[in-house]
Amino acid sequence: MGDLAIDFCGEWYEPNDEDIFSIGREGDLEVDDNPYLHRRFLQIARYDGIWWLSNVGSRLSATVADGSGGMQAWLSPGARLPLVFSHTSVIFTAGPTTYEFAVHVKTPSFRQETSSHTSGGDTTIGPVVFTDSQKALIVALAEPMLRREGTGFSAIPSSAEAARTLGWALTRFNRKLDNVCDKLDRAGVAGLRGGGGKLATNRRARLVEHAVTSHLVTAGDLHLLEKMRGEVEA
Repeated sequence: MGDLAIDFCGEWYEPNDEDIFSIGREGDLEVDDNPYLHRRFLQIARYDGIWWLSNVGSRLSATVADGSGGMQAWLSPGARLPLVFSHTSVIFTAGPTTYEFAVHVKTPSFRQETSSHTSGGDTTIGPVVFTDSQKALIVALAEPMLRREGTGFSAIPSSAEAARTLGWALTRFNRKLDNVCDKLDRAGVAGLRGGGGKLATNRRARLVEHAVTSHLVTAGDLHLLEKMRGEVEA
């Protein structure tokens, strides 16, 4: 194995130091024959001893996170990021489909040290505090990934399926989804709004991308699903 390797659905790619590795509908890694996906969307190349991930598309963005969820970035068209961690997840949505691949660097230039300290209390992202019902909504959408490690983001349930999981009417689910996306958008989480201040059409996928990669929700939160169903029955 070289210094960098890419894992996409169990297939491994190992670019050489002098390569410019292209990812998209066409290229070195042909993701999918999806008309919503750019022919050339992302590129990985090594410059001055550092591997870089570049967004060479014109419309789509990608979520980039380290393996621990401690770092998350939104890679917009024209932007690039250094791949400094030993494990980096890259997630993006094109039309109705969400894709993910992992980048492994054998000699990372940055090593993280995790802290065993955890604090109790409400879940907070900046100024955002979520109620149990709002957090349960996020858990319902992320449930496939939380229950089975390695499950792809294409398994995200529809709004109707997630509403049934919680025992809610679809109208209640959509209202709370609006509230959650509004809160995160005001906190600076990109990709939850489309043009003109309207909510993005693929906001469920973007919400789950953010929640899972940042560890906003974990498998330890799955109990909220039973709690919500119990409250409805009561």
